Amino acid sequence: MGGTDAKDILGLPKTPLSITQEKKPRPQKESHRKPDGISREVYALTGGIPPLMPSIDVSQLKRRPPADEKVVWRWLPFTNSARKDNLQLYHWVRVVNDVPPTGDYSFAKYNKSVDIMKYTDEEYEKYLTDPVWTKEETDQLFDLCERFDLRFIVIADRFPLSRTVEELKDRYYSVTRALLRVRAQSPADVANHPLIKEQYDITRDRDRKRALSVVLSQTRQQEKKDTEILAEAKRITEARLAAWSTEEPDVPVNATAGPEKADGVVVPGDSVSPSANVPPPTSGAAPSTLVMPDNASTIASLRMLRVYLRTYALEQMVQAASSSVGLRTIKRVEQTLQDLGVNLKPKVPTKTVCDEHLELRKEILTLLNLQKQLQYKEAEGSSYREGSYAEMPEPPQDRVFAQEPFSFGAERPTKKDQKRKGPGRQANTPSPAHKRPRKMKASDL
Repeated sequence: MGGTDAKDILGLPKTPLSITQEKKPRPQKESHRKPDGISREVYALTGGIPPLMPSIDVSQLKRRPPADEKVVWRWLPFTNSARKDNLQLYHWVRVVNDVPPTGDYSFAKYNKSVDIMKYTDEEYEKYLTDPVWTKEETDQLFDLCERFDLRFIVIADRFPLSRTVEELKDRYYSVTRALLRVRAQSPADVANHPLIKEQYDITRDRDRKRALSVVLSQTRQQEKKDTEILAEAKRITEARLAAWSTEEPDVPVNATAGPEKADGVVVPGDSVSPSANVPPPTSGAAPSTLVMPDNASTIASLRMLRVYLRTYALEQMVQAASSSVGLRTIKRVEQTLQDLGVNLKPKVPTKTVCDEHLELRKEILTLLNLQKQLQYKEAEGSSYREGSYAEMPEPPQDRVFAQEPFSFGAERPTKKDQKRKGPGRQANTPSPAHKRPRKMKASDL
């Protein structure tokens, strides 16, 4: 059976289907050209990736020496100045035009040694005697320190007597410190020397090593328990800091400004409001109270910084203290400080100075608040006096009231009607029936 018969059975057209399958173009690989001077095998190992460290310039790889320069490598002897035994060794040296290189060994510059101070017999007898150490032991110690460059672990191993590492350190540093002080012209010349400024403490060093040995000798159960204790302590500390940071001073601010205590906290039960029958004081509303906020939140935020400058802490405290007052009050506080001859920022911000500076600002705020309260009380007292005089009843007098006949709908000319009388309005207009007659006042008599 041919292909045509199969198509007849399946009912397919005999013409071939014109289905063109589009082939996706393959991405062309970026061709990296091999740099000059590098073999194909070495470049294949790198994979075309540039080296992490800077390499030699490609232009120098195939740089040929000048025609008049003849370079050869020779096996020549050399000596190292770092050695004291004049040992002669050999190495390969690049020789140009049959002229061998001169100078010291190139690696001799890395030989560094510690300068150990030496003392004389006279200095030892005057300044360096110690009942625990003899001169022979001190001489052996300094010889080993110079030989092993203050490697006290090795020095303790080579020392002939049984001395601990801490004892060897304490003797060496005490002798060196005494020599520095004796040979200096004045104590100020060696005040900043590391051995004078940071003296060796043998007790602290022993405690440190003892604590380190305890930590290193712990079992896994003890380490796990200590980790849990530290995690719990950290959690408690963070909770306390969060509570301090979110804590706000609960100080009510009353619009009628009651009396204050000496620390600037308003007493809510002592607030005084003017009576309803007495008019308000002419000076306006009551002055706002100057409240010194609690510094607990500021201290908690500073503790979270762990390390901070005391001047920065003082600025934060002053800002927190001035947050509840106006700009005018802050300027009055600063003006008062200038009048007293006090700097706005202490020149020597020690803890005591900063505490006294904050206390002074607090007292100035209290003084300004008391002055405002005094003005308010004086204005309130004057308003009380004016109100009592205005409402005091006058003495009785003989008054004659003219009987005024009136009836509902009758005519009753009044001063108001006479003023409003116009050309288009009659004077004898009857008053409305629902209006009541005006009462007689004392001013009408």
